[in-house]
Amino acid sequence: MMGWGMGLGFLFMLLFWGALIALAVWLVRVLFPVAERLPPPTDRGLDAREILDRRFARGEIDREEYDLMRKTIFGD
Repeated sequence: MMGWGMGLGFLFMLLFWGALIALAVWLVRVLFPVAERLPPPTDRGLDAREILDRRFARGEIDREEYDLMRKTIFGD
């Protein structure tokens, strides 16, 4: 049969390890914060010219594609 001394010792050991693990998790989160992930930009509500300009600015299309699409869409 387990006496009070062994039961309390086991309880304190669990509390100690739980606190140590919690401290380690907290320390890792403080030292290595995760940047908030923003959703990718949406092009809803923008006209075609703004979408085309943004794609060119982000580097998704090169100058030739930009000019071709602009001429095709707008007749410039």
